[in-house]
Amino acid sequence: MGTPHTYRVIVRGTFDGLTPESRERLLAGVEEHGLAAMRFTEEGSLTYDRALKHFSYRLVVTSDAEDGDEMAGALAEERVEAALAALGHGYRGLKSTVTDLDTMKINRKGR
Repeated sequence: MGTPHTYRVIVRGTFDGLTPESRERLLAGVEEHGLAAMRFTEEGSLTYDRALKHFSYRLVVTSDAEDGDEMAGALAEERVEAALAALGHGYRGLKSTVTDLDTMKINRKGR
């Protein structure tokens, strides 16, 4: 294994084919999954609103730097697919945005 890098990944998607039970559970938890709940964690942080149309998941992924952003995005999408399946929520159209924290340049203001 090469050098491990830490990535922040946002996986966005659309809820699809939600059962009445799934909709009820999502609506019951909507207050805990709003904008204030957005955090990057290893297990992932699900956010959505009352419309139950779109959602986003924020995750921290550690992956080999040689595998690049694509692998980090694929790993995050696999985690999201597993999490949503375990919760019984249907979805479609997953897309990832990946940021490599180890190569991110921080601009500091001069003193």
